[in-house]
Amino acid sequence: MIRLLLVDDHAIVREGLRMLLGEVPDLDLVGEAADGPEAITTAAALQPDVILLDLMLPSMNGIEVTRRILAQQPVCRIIVLTSFADDQNVLSAMQAGAAGYLLKDVLQADLVKAIHQAVHGEPALHPEAQRKLLEHLTRPQSTQSDESDLTQLTERERDVLGLIARGLSNRQIADTLHITEGTVKGHVSNILSKLHLQDRTQAALYAVRRGLVDPS
Repeated sequence: MIRLLLVDDHAIVREGLRMLLGEVPDLDLVGEAADGPEAITTAAALQPDVILLDLMLPSMNGIEVTRRILAQQPVCRIIVLTSFADDQNVLSAMQAGAAGYLLKDVLQADLVKAIHQAVHGEPALHPEAQRKLLEHLTRPQSTQSDESDLTQLTERERDVLGLIARGLSNRQIADTLHITEGTVKGHVSNILSKLHLQDRTQAALYAVRRGLVDPS
């Protein structure tokens, strides 16, 4: 039996995964977690073989969760299951040690196949994620020289970063920019991944140092 842990902050997503995977004969759904710290604690307690992990988590983004879990449990296989396949997320996830990167539109058969591939040490990449990774690997080296530079951020991500530095919550940022809170969460995760930061506090300090907000 393959011991499986589900990590997603949306209960309905976890319920859907339980329905998709609960009757697969060799999968044992041993637990769930709704945020980064809970995922790390639960993984340490349950020692799953495979973790299905969302990137957009409260408190700590999925990239950092991947790093921390694999530092404690190097034999665990983590498959990122997310709605986003931008270059930096794919690259950061694979660099952190993820065994796979799938989008949430994946079919049940493909998801089960990916879990089995991960257990056997084979990478499992959504075609779009695979394309992004190949594009990065074949890109001229000069464009990869400074991944932590502010220029890696989109204009909207810079807006969000500036508001994080002002102490606004995701809900307040969403209201300010007239976007959804879920979209803000996606931007925050992208910012942390692109700038190689662990949390919002580091992001706020980075914004002040780079002049995006007045430190006073």
